[in-house]
Amino acid sequence: MRWLIPIFIYLLLEFYAYQAIKTLTRNQIVQIGYLVLSLAILGYAIYVFANYDRSVGPTKYSLRASAMLLLTIVPKLIIVLFMFGEDIIRVCVAGYTYLTNTFFDGTATEYLPDRRKFISKIAIGIAAIPFAGLLHGIFRGKYNFKVISHVLHFEDLPDAFDGFRITQISDIHSGSFDDVEKIEYAVDLINEQDTDMLLFTGDIVNTMAKEMDDWITTFKRIKTPTYGKYSVLGNHDYGEYVTWDSEEEKEANFQAIKDIHNKIDFNLLLNDSTFVEKEGERIAVIGVENWGHNFKKAGDLTKASQKVSKEDFKILLSHDPSHWEYEVKKHDDHFHLTLSGHTHGFQFGIEIPGFVRWSPVQYVYKQWAGMYDEMGRYLNVNRGFGFHAFPGRVGIWPEITVIELRKGSKPS
Repeated sequence: MRWLIPIFIYLLLEFYAYQAIKTLTRNQIVQIGYLVLSLAILGYAIYVFANYDRSVGPTKYSLRASAMLLLTIVPKLIIVLFMFGEDIIRVCVAGYTYLTNTFFDGTATEYLPDRRKFISKIAIGIAAIPFAGLLHGIFRGKYNFKVISHVLHFEDLPDAFDGFRITQISDIHSGSFDDVEKIEYAVDLINEQDTDMLLFTGDIVNTMAKEMDDWITTFKRIKTPTYGKYSVLGNHDYGEYVTWDSEEEKEANFQAIKDIHNKIDFNLLLNDSTFVEKEGERIAVIGVENWGHNFKKAGDLTKASQKVSKEDFKILLSHDPSHWEYEVKKHDDHFHLTLSGHTHGFQFGIEIPGFVRWSPVQYVYKQWAGMYDEMGRYLNVNRGFGFHAFPGRVGIWPEITVIELRKGSKPS
């Protein structure tokens, strides 16, 4: 029964898309071929998701099925907008025809005008744009790594840390990777930044610790900067999105995920903090477990900060940016800079600096990508290193963030 509504919606989309194809060409081979392909994709998706194993979690098959569905559904939604709009006009024309009695006068041969060919052409032409975008996102966009740089000014930054540079990565999701060469390129790109400290803000896997087995050597190649590599957990690192045979099995997987960080030379902070010292001065690096407004709340900011004084300059690692919105930014202990991830920028959107910045995720998260500044406190939401659920990225590219700390007031 749970499949009936999605299937009905899909078939409705299919009806309108087929109307567009049928209007454009009378070639039955093309029409039948289109229907066979669409139904084959639907059948494959139903088969994959109906046999989804919750004890395993996402696989390359479920990722492929979601990609195929999006490739067909998104363009058809565009087509429906045009075709349904035209149907409204056609119904209005038919009503006008009836009300003016032109039908009975013999001046009209039918109530409903024929579907216009140019509308179908426009609909298919515009639908081709997101189709091409999705194709690019699947085959190239998901590994289109970008280095995004920020310079932040703080009047109370210790003098020794003026010019201190930090690299942030987030949301590795190693279980989704399918190209060793591209990931090795990204690791080289991280190393090229040659910063003072490297910070990772959670979701090293999709669910299972074993997803990282083939990638340990690759990620161990990330150089350890002078002032270390630190990390925290994300919501996917707790193994809560699959069914386990026992709590012991779940706990063993969780421990194995925590152990991964040590294997790739990261210092995992579990509601804990550490100090980075330079020339007799220090800054605090604080790491909380996952705290999400709509997700797991394992993070304990009080516990994580108990070794830190109010006067210390603080960098907080917290996977979910909603933590900053609901607890961090108004906290009595001034957290100067918070680093998050989690949203992936929805892996879909439009970003043209200075002109437009949009993604569907902005209707769920107030802070969803990039740098935010409120009440003299900064939050950076990294767009993510990897990908999840949909095996691609459209307009929102995988990110390596470089942040430079500067002493002094923010330039006007």
